[in-house]
Amino acid sequence: LAVLREKVPVVIDADAISVFEETPELLFSSIEGPCLITPHEGEFSRIFNLTGDKVSRVRDAASLSGATILLKGPDTVVGAPDGRVMINDNAPPDLATAGAGDVLAGFALAMLANGRDPFVAGSIATWLHGEAAGKFGPGLIAEDLPDALPVVLKDLKQREGNHS
Repeated sequence: LAVLREKVPVVIDADAISVFEETPELLFSSIEGPCLITPHEGEFSRIFNLTGDKVSRVRDAASLSGATILLKGPDTVVGAPDGRVMINDNAPPDLATAGAGDVLAGFALAMLANGRDPFVAGSIATWLHGEAAGKFGPGLIAEDLPDALPVVLKDLKQREGNHS
């Protein structure tokens, strides 16, 4: 909890989410800096008792927690406390593998460390994550994703150059 009060960028993922199942308000009241919480549906339901469609639940969770929420899935939804929402459907089925969410959290933290706001960081990281999985294809394991990232970035730079 101390790091949340330091006003430094933080990504909260996996068991760091589940540990607050009994006391989510303790987590929310401790968030003072840029924070991105990256649950899958099961983790989301452990700390948020919200109903409705996915976009509404993410928007409400972001408002309630004061953090940006990145709800992972085939249609990942990123929502900021200010009401911004992004839906990314760029998640190939190959991403349903152990550790892929950890890599996504790492991509997002790298974006945060470079000064991006949590909503932008989460949105960019989600898109890059899907593109990296698409470059590798079937048989993907989580460790392949960082290796595919330079190819994704090179392709993106080439596309950008073609539109200049």
